[in-house]
Amino acid sequence: MNFHTRKWVKPEDLNPNGTLFGGSLLRWIDEEAAIYAIVQLGNQKVVTKLISEVNFLSSAQQSDIIELGITATAFGRTSITMRCVVRNKITHKNILTIERMVFVNMGPDGKPAPHGKTEICYTHERISRELSQTEQTE
Repeated sequence: MNFHTRKWVKPEDLNPNGTLFGGSLLRWIDEEAAIYAIVQLGNQKVVTKLISEVNFLSSAQQSDIIELGITATAFGRTSITMRCVVRNKITHKNILTIERMVFVNMGPDGKPAPHGKTEICYTHERISRELSQTEQTE
């Protein structure tokens, strides 16, 4: 699992107990997962379909740096399923896990649309493919 996004826990992110508010963390996860789905499916129109059980394992304190890890686990005809782990950047202690997050690829009509993807595609692979396709057409 790759951990690309980091967040700094600030006072406005805290709950009355002085720890990271779960709602703030879930907002960050949903946004990061949407970005991941957009990049993987090549479409800016995706929607959150499902977020499975959220397992809070430990808390984060003010000034902690946390990192979000998301990876695709399955591709459906119109969907992508991902797994998420959030951990403390310094201690690597897990803060939260989500086993299933499902995003649906939407067409111009606002309805689910096939995306044609079957495996994770990393940016450098996509760029290499696009360059080789451009060279072949020239």
